[in-house]
Amino acid sequence: MNGTGLPTSSDIYLEVEGKKVAVVQSYQAKSQKSSRSVEAFGEAEPVATISGQTKHTIVLKRLYATDRAIADGINFHDLQHFHLVIAKPGKRVIYTDCQWAEIGESGSLGETVVEQVSIVATKRLETTA
Repeated sequence: MNGTGLPTSSDIYLEVEGKKVAVVQSYQAKSQKSSRSVEAFGEAEPVATISGQTKHTIVLKRLYATDRAIADGINFHDLQHFHLVIAKPGKRVIYTDCQWAEIGESGSLGETVVEQVSIVATKRLETTA
C-alpha cells in the first residue's frame, strides 16, 4: 500500500486462481439491493419491507495485464469466476465469483491495455489488512 493511504494501481487488481493477472488504474463500485414492500388489505402504508438480493457492479478503468499473465496468454474475454481485490487503508475489499458484463478496449502499439471492464460480483467481503 502506498504512503498516502489511497489505493493505487498496485493495490487494485484482478486475481484468478490466487494469481494477480491485471492491475487497475481506477474503479467505481455500486451495490444494489432489490427490496419490496409488503402490503396488507385495508392499510394505508406498507406493513413491512422484505430485503431482496444484492447485486454488485464494478466498473474498472485502464486494466494492465501483469507480465506473467501476458506470458501465460491472458484473454480478458475468457475470464470467469475471478476475484477483484481493492486494498484500502487497514482493510481489503474482495469481490468474489466475478463475471465480466462489458469490455471496452483501445490500444497503442506495444501496450496491453483494456480501457474499461464492467463486472458483476456474487459477494463483497471486507477483511482487515
